[in-house]
Amino acid sequence: MPRAGLWARVGDRLIVGGATVGDEGRDGEIVGLHHPDGTPPFDVRWSDTGRVTEVFPGPDARVQHFAPHGPRGAGPGKDATRS
Repeated sequence: MPRAGLWARVGDRLIVGGATVGDEGRDGEIVGLHHPDGTPPFDVRWSDTGRVTEVFPGPDARVQHFAPHGPRGAGPGKDATRS
């Protein structure tokens, strides 16, 4: 189930934490959206493999925004997650 408050735009970066201690996790560019409001799932091109997969982000995921003006006042490098 997608987390409340998580959204993205094409070109943003999805960062997923590692599953175990010492695992750095992975990141990728969001290359496609399935909903006009930018909520998950996302199509992500992973930086480690170059493959594109459909992703339903879990609680260890966050979005780094790169658009200068986004919804909710997000700017370059701002995180879309809420605590």
